[in-house]
Amino acid sequence: MKLHRNARTTPFSRKLLVDRIRAGESVAAAAEAVGVSRSTAYKWLRRWRTQGLAGLEDRSSAPHHIPHKTPARLRKRIEQLRRRQWTGRAIALELGLARSTVSAWLRRMGLGLLRALTPPRIVRRYEKQRPGELLHLDVKKLGRFRRPGHWATGKGRAAGQVRHRGIGWDFVHVCIDDHSRAAYVEVLNDERKETAAAFLRRACTWYRRRRVRIERVLTDNGSCYRSKAFAATCHELGAKQSFTRPYRPQTNGKAERFIQTVMREWAYARRYRSSTQRNKVLAPWLNYYNRERPHGGIGYETPVARLRSGVSTT
Repeated sequence: MKLHRNARTTPFSRKLLVDRIRAGESVAAAAEAVGVSRSTAYKWLRRWRTQGLAGLEDRSSAPHHIPHKTPARLRKRIEQLRRRQWTGRAIALELGLARSTVSAWLRRMGLGLLRALTPPRIVRRYEKQRPGELLHLDVKKLGRFRRPGHWATGKGRAAGQVRHRGIGWDFVHVCIDDHSRAAYVEVLNDERKETAAAFLRRACTWYRRRRVRIERVLTDNGSCYRSKAFAATCHELGAKQSFTRPYRPQTNGKAERFIQTVMREWAYARRYRSSTQRNKVLAPWLNYYNRERPHGGIGYETPVARLRSGVSTT
């Protein structure tokens, strides 16, 4: 049982008190030594004599009898209505109870929040057995800038009025191998079908130089990926094309997670003077990610090390 933060004694000090008295010390002297009153010393001595060491433990502060405790039938009804998605206010009105009473019982039942009624979604994790078996592709749009804006400087727009209207966007095209997490990234001017198809060719060339043949490509349902040009490129490369389920970005979760890493460790990792400088830092960072950065999802190996080990066993 958790002790009160201001408790004067603990089971250990109470035993010392009893041991002093048993050794022949007077109750008054033992109480003074421990820092409690004589009545408290007599109380613990009495409990020890009747219950032994168990009597020196703390007891629950809950009352032995609660005359106005909510009946079991009402508690059961509170739970039934809650599981039908009723709010605490509606349950209180329906049963003629105080809202505080209903809220207290819902907390004790573990149903204080409505989301507690929804079972947690089962996360189905998977990993392909060899490099190239599945390649995840995605695109992230980033704003261009000529000088640091208020996000980087920490100054509000009212102070600096830094705006970059009309300067345009950069499109970060990413692909990541499902088995090794080895990634290839480029910053391009758009996300049109021809651009996406050309990016896929260069990505496959990058993997091919590392003795990896791409078997399947997984993308979302963006127009550039649904285009005939992209489908023709997949066919040309001998890769089967697959799409994520509509409104289910988790299907392409490794690409989504990798984009979070790219944004955190590259795009927003430091204060860049311009988007041009930011883009120049991408290649060194990507080299670090692939060759030096341990990856938790693959047992803290580096992606390139796992890529090589996977290729050597196939």
